[in-house]
Amino acid sequence: MRVMLAEDSTLLREGLVRLLLEEGHEVPAAVGDAAALLAAVAADVPDVVVVDVRMPPTHTDEGLRAALEIRRRWPGVRVLVLSQYVEKRYATELMSGDVEGVGYLLKDRVAQVADFLDALERVGAGGAAFDPEVVRQLLARTSHVDPLARLTPREREVLERMAQGLTNASIAQELHVSQSAVEKHVNALFDKLELSHTAGYSRRVLAVLRYLES
Repeated sequence: MRVMLAEDSTLLREGLVRLLLEEGHEVPAAVGDAAALLAAVAADVPDVVVVDVRMPPTHTDEGLRAALEIRRRWPGVRVLVLSQYVEKRYATELMSGDVEGVGYLLKDRVAQVADFLDALERVGAGGAAFDPEVVRQLLARTSHVDPLARLTPREREVLERMAQGLTNASIAQELHVSQSAVEKHVNALFDKLELSHTAGYSRRVLAVLRYLES
C-alpha cells in the first residue's frame, strides 16, 4: 500500500516510516502538520493516511479535521487516526459517517507492532479498526440505554469486538467459541438493539457504531 504519515513527533514519525518500508509499503510523504498532509495528498493521492489527532499549531484537533477533509475530498482514501487519549468527541465525529476504510487507534497500540499493522491492513482493505479502549468507553457511555442493558455479558463481548472491526471468525477465536455460536449471538444482539439486518461486514459495524453514538 501507499501510506502517507502525519505525526509531529519526529521520533515516532521516522519509526513508522521505517516500519512501513520494512513491511513492503510505500511512504510517498511523512509530514509534521495537517496543512502539509493535505498538500501532500492533493499532489499525490495515497491509499491510506495515518494521522495524529493533535498537531501544530494549536495541538487540538488539526489532525482530525484534516482526516475529515480527506474523507470529504478524496473518499477513496482510507484513514487511520492516532490519538494519545480516548477523545470521545473526535471518535464520535469520525465514526458518525461511513466507517468503511476508517480506523481510530490509541498511540499505545502503535507500540504493539502486530496490532498496528493488523489495523492498517484492515483499514487499507476497506474495513474498520477501532481501538478496544475507545470502544469500551463508548459502550460505557451508553450503558444507560435500555436496549443495550438487555444484552447478556457474552453478547456485549461480541458487540465490543464487532465494533473493533473483527470478523465473526476472529471473534470466535478470541472468545474460544465456535463461529456458529458467534453468529447466534450477533443475531440475538441485533434483535435486542432493534437494528435492521444489513448485509456486509462494514455496514454491520457502522450500524453498531451509530447506535452506540445515539
